[in-house]
Amino acid sequence: MENRQDQINRLTEKLELLSQVHSHFSEEIKALRVEIDQLKNEAVTAPAPEEVPEKKAPAAEAAIPEVLAQREEREVAGRNYYRLNSNKILGGVCSGMADSTGMNLALMRFLWVVFALLFCIGVVVYMILWVSLPEKESLSASTPATPFQDLGDGKATPEVSTNEKTSDLEKYIGENIISKIGIAVLIIGVGIGAKYSIENDLISPLVRILLGYLVGAALLGLSFRLQKKYDNFSAVLFSGAMTIFYFITYAAYDFYGLFPSYAAFLMMVLFTVATVAASLQLNKQFIAHIGLVGAYAVPFLLSTGEGNALVLFSYMTIINSGILVVAFKKYWKPLYLAAFGLSWLIVVSWVAAAYDAEVHFILAMAFSALFFLLFYATFLAYKILKKEVYSSLDIVLVMANSFIFYGLGYGLLSGQADGENYLGLFTLGNAILHLGIGILVYYRKGIDRNIFYLISGLVLVFLTLSIPVELDGSWVTLLWLGEALVLFYIGKTKKAPIYEKLAYPLLLLTAISLVQDWVWAYEDAEEAFTAFLNPTFLTSALFCAALAYFNYLYHNQKYQGAYEENTGIWRLISIGLGSLLLLGIYASVALEISYYWEGRFLASETEVSYGRSYNYDLRAFQTLWGMIYFLGYTATLLFVNSQWIKSRMLGVLGLCLAGLGLVFFLTVGLYDLSELRESYLGESFNEGFDAGIFHLLIRYIAILFMGLVFFVSYRYLKSSFQKAAFTPAWDLILAVSLLWVLSSELIHWLDLGGADRLYKLWITIFWGMYALALISIGIWKGRKHLRITALVLFSITLIKLVFYDLANLNTLAKTGLFVVLGVLLLIISFLYNKFRSRIWGE
Repeated sequence: MENRQDQINRLTEKLELLSQVHSHFSEEIKALRVEIDQLKNEAVTAPAPEEVPEKKAPAAEAAIPEVLAQREEREVAGRNYYRLNSNKILGGVCSGMADSTGMNLALMRFLWVVFALLFCIGVVVYMILWVSLPEKESLSASTPATPFQDLGDGKATPEVSTNEKTSDLEKYIGENIISKIGIAVLIIGVGIGAKYSIENDLISPLVRILLGYLVGAALLGLSFRLQKKYDNFSAVLFSGAMTIFYFITYAAYDFYGLFPSYAAFLMMVLFTVATVAASLQLNKQFIAHIGLVGAYAVPFLLSTGEGNALVLFSYMTIINSGILVVAFKKYWKPLYLAAFGLSWLIVVSWVAAAYDAEVHFILAMAFSALFFLLFYATFLAYKILKKEVYSSLDIVLVMANSFIFYGLGYGLLSGQADGENYLGLFTLGNAILHLGIGILVYYRKGIDRNIFYLISGLVLVFLTLSIPVELDGSWVTLLWLGEALVLFYIGKTKKAPIYEKLAYPLLLLTAISLVQDWVWAYEDAEEAFTAFLNPTFLTSALFCAALAYFNYLYHNQKYQGAYEENTGIWRLISIGLGSLLLLGIYASVALEISYYWEGRFLASETEVSYGRSYNYDLRAFQTLWGMIYFLGYTATLLFVNSQWIKSRMLGVLGLCLAGLGLVFFLTVGLYDLSELRESYLGESFNEGFDAGIFHLLIRYIAILFMGLVFFVSYRYLKSSFQKAAFTPAWDLILAVSLLWVLSSELIHWLDLGGADRLYKLWITIFWGMYALALISIGIWKGRKHLRITALVLFSITLIKLVFYDLANLNTLAKTGLFVVLGVLLLIISFLYNKFRSRIWGE
């Protein structure tokens, strides 16, 4: 038993010790703090000390001795330095060093830059630190635990002093960095000395090689002797000895021819095996890196082309296997990355510089596939056996490995005489390979499902690529469309969002392919073009049907999609799918209409006195039928939306299309209709071609469709907007459009009746009568905007009469015109007087 004050002191000491434990004990720390505060409050209010039974120590206390022991080991070993993953620019060395020493990060980076610029060895030191220092994720995870950290309650606590950190930095540099720099300088010195002796012929080649081996052997023996007491220093000496052995052997083979190629190859393999074994035995990753550099650099230099290609790639396979085993056994991932990059760099460089298609094809394909499979297997081994969650770097590595191999294989096959016939099979083989691996991963328990999705994505990529490689034309579009539809269906109905996400870019690719089909099919339209009965239109129809199903599934609330409904991305995809469907439906039919008439136009070619002639009336029919389809499409869109879809955005789009169609009809449409009328009457030049009654009838088909658009638009406006909001604008548009069409119709019939020279007179009279009708309707319906429009129209009519009609009419016509307009004006004035109570409320 103990009194309250002793218990407070004891718990306070425990709190300080527990602050060294990792963050997952924070809850127990908070509980202890609450208990101390309660005891302090009781001590203030209690009349006398009481004996409080001792509570059972938290489970975290058992970890305190271990934490303290680990802390002592870290301090003794001087390993309080690390690379910081957060706030890094390159490798995180500067960030970690600044954090561990308490130095300003900007100053630390500045010093490293100066060190690298003034003494080039600074770059080497940075790379050594990058490889050798452990990596920490963040400040909270990387900062060494001390009894004086901030415990999350907002109370400031002291940190480790800067002097201690500076002392640790000095120790680390003295024991680790200087030795690595020293061995690098020694190797450079040996190289410079060897170069000087060679240039000045001071000693014989054999002596030079023997001296080089003696220097390496001396370093090797010294490293063995110092290994027990100075393991880091010994490892540096060993790595330097192996490096000297590599390059001395290369010099003996390449410069002096003292060794045959197989002997040099065997010696390189032995040096590599020794380096790998030492890295495993001493548990020093930088030794393995030095062995890796030597293993790849020397055979690359030894390779001279055709004769050594097999040796080069066989050697690389052995080295890759050994290095990757080491990387996996010790989980040294940088080794895997270095082996991956160097291997493919050597292969690609060799193919670019020394590859001979007639000699090296099988060799290059075999070893490219071997390297691809080796790195693929290593990647999967990491993920499966180490239970590692895949990251963005993994995506880059797997895709780079797959596409480098595919690109090499594609290029190698293309260079063969009959290789192009096997490109599709090669691409499909890549897809099948990834499919098999994906199936194995799928049935393997405990693996991150994202790895399976990544491999499945590669299957889809290569399957998608195999289609255009092997096929052409509409088949590519159809197969991509089917693939996208299957992915989308699985993603939506089976609750696999990744497949739905993959379907969207594939659908976009399908749309691009369809556009390409249109260009190829319609650009070379021939005279025998058959509208709506050709493979291109069938492909377009299937595309539109699939898009309709896409939209149905996407908006079906029964199935949960990859994106939450009514979010920004969800709306964007919804608009995209709908727009793609509308454009697909319109374009697929419009193109068929256009190129049907284009084919007929080309077929109308005839021989005439001055050369060749075409029936240009067919161009007018091409434009008019395209316009009629556009009006019918717009009317259908507005009707379907108002009856079933009820989308305000789609309705606004339909109204915009209706306005565009109206402008096109009143300008281009009516002009082409007048051209067809003149051709029917024989007034236009179209030599060698007869005009039929349809030149006149198409006019009323176009007017009928324009009236249909007006009717559907009015119904939609009436049901979707307040009447007061759209009535004035609607009345004005309708009044102006009707005036335009009726004026054109009047000219049309005057021309058919042979009275075309009187159209100016009759147009003026008609405009006056139309203004009278507008005023009557405006008074009857109480619409001021119609009355004002009528007055403006009558003013324009009078101006036309004075400045245009009088100069072109005879006296009798002028008299009649003035009488008619005067009567109309009197009638208008009478109407204003008679209905002034209705107009102004008088």
